[in-house]
Amino acid sequence: MLQVQFIRDNKETVLAGLAKRNFANAETLVEQVLTADENRRATQVSLDDVLSESNKLSKEIGGLFKSGEVQKANILKEKTVLLKEQSKEFSEKLNTLSDELQNLLYQIPNVPHSSVKPGNSEADNENIFSEGIIPDLGENALPHWELAKKYDIIDFELGTKITGAGFPVYKGKGARLQRALINYFLDKNIEAGYKEYQVPHLVNTESATATGQLPDKEGQMYHSNEDDLYLIPTGEVPITNMFRGNLMQEADFPVCCTGYTPCFRREAGSYGAHVRGLNRLHQFDKVEIVRIEHPDNSYHALSEMVEHIKDILRELKLPYRILRLCGGDTGFTAALTFDFELFSTAQDRWLEISSASNFETFQANRLKLRFKNKEGKSEFAHTLNGSSLALPRVLAGILENYQTADGIKIPAVLVPYCGFDMIN
Repeated sequence: MLQVQFIRDNKETVLAGLAKRNFANAETLVEQVLTADENRRATQVSLDDVLSESNKLSKEIGGLFKSGEVQKANILKEKTVLLKEQSKEFSEKLNTLSDELQNLLYQIPNVPHSSVKPGNSEADNENIFSEGIIPDLGENALPHWELAKKYDIIDFELGTKITGAGFPVYKGKGARLQRALINYFLDKNIEAGYKEYQVPHLVNTESATATGQLPDKEGQMYHSNEDDLYLIPTGEVPITNMFRGNLMQEADFPVCCTGYTPCFRREAGSYGAHVRGLNRLHQFDKVEIVRIEHPDNSYHALSEMVEHIKDILRELKLPYRILRLCGGDTGFTAALTFDFELFSTAQDRWLEISSASNFETFQANRLKLRFKNKEGKSEFAHTLNGSSLALPRVLAGILENYQTADGIKIPAVLVPYCGFDMIN
């Protein structure tokens, strides 16, 4: 959530940034925010004046009673009754205006970083880096869903029977490869200085709101109505919320966290060949990295995250590219996002496998996550997160890019985790 003072002080910058996103009604919303804030501040001044007058009269009344001037004291007491009624009215109005302001702020996305280019969709994203060799598999190469059936390692039909489409069952060496990837990703993250956490897989409304999933993505999350809890769409939500409401010291930075979680997304409206197999699921596994950083260091931290993910993909020897997302494709809460895409040789297409984002103060404002700077003043920290990595499409890429006539080879770095070097 943007800070009102930032919007007030940088109105034209905010509008220019929202224009990069093609955000509709930006000017109207910004004006509504500024007007609501003016009304809220004016009401606060009126309330403060009434409370100040009431306190002043209370002291006078006390003095009059002590001096025996009861009649004068009772006259002033009648005035305090009126002031209490006024303070109640102003308090109720202030709460209403504060809620109105907050609801307006919830509708405005983050302002993109200056490096973000305008654009309408993923077609306008910038390809800034690519690495790896795309293997020549010949005409008989199979997509991962056929390989999964051929080697009996993933059963999509069984998952549909148990739950529904988008909930696969991993079997035998497929399950072991899945577990190997999770352990490998966690070990790599820990070696890079990230502390491992195991976190809840359901969160309350306050947590989902604090990281920006609500109210923006409410329709994409599974919700338990009876308990008012949400299944997490990403480990970012519970991990980041561990720090909600904290007041940190500069010496605490950086805070580097990692964790494995299953993730749950309704993916409403996702149909067609591009969502076949592991391409898009309702339940999938992911290892996340989250950082809480000093504002002066957050973009250096984002670069470190990008390099870390690159290192993992290099060890897996998978062809990938990095995209800097344009304004129209950047997520609601992010200021800058780099997407990693893996080339699926059998499908002849790029598959997103990771996003690394800097949210600057946008999440921290909702989280009320602050730190004391060198001057002793409180300011908001910066939050970042990235997938390191999301498993389904990485697994799909391994199955497709490592397929041979004799079976599917296992990347050398994963063999110690799997206990086997071939699926056949």
